[in-house]
Amino acid sequence: METYERLTTSEEETKALGYFLGERLKKGDVITLDGDLGVGKTTFTKGIASGLQIKRAITSPTFTIVKEYAGTLPLYHMDAYRLEHSDEDIGFDEYFFGEGISVVEWSTFIEDFLPEERLQIIIERIDDDTRKFTFKTSTKRFIEVICELKKWDGM
Repeated sequence: METYERLTTSEEETKALGYFLGERLKKGDVITLDGDLGVGKTTFTKGIASGLQIKRAITSPTFTIVKEYAGTLPLYHMDAYRLEHSDEDIGFDEYFFGEGISVVEWSTFIEDFLPEERLQIIIERIDDDTRKFTFKTSTKRFIEVICELKKWDGM
């Protein structure tokens, strides 16, 4: 398992980190985001969306479960929080193996439905402004992305 940690010290840096990742994503990529309420999962997703040239405002899909956005690739933004203790499959495979990018907040609640090939990101609050991002993967595709992140000094 490849693991990489990176700190951001502002909302702008969190979005920039997401943007950097978004520019490197490919059809069928699955990104999982986990962390406490208010830690910055949707803020990070806004950065990913910018990297995919999505112009619409990105909002949390908490009450709709999935929001779809058009960009250089479609973005499927999911929030699995309301699916805790549910065995309901809302057609995840159509998203995970579809034409776009899947970003799943609260992914631990749908662990059984997630593909093995994914980039896991855990976000932790260090203080009011600072966040620690832990990137984890065991797939060649995302190990390459992590290697690019390690070299990036764009913040």
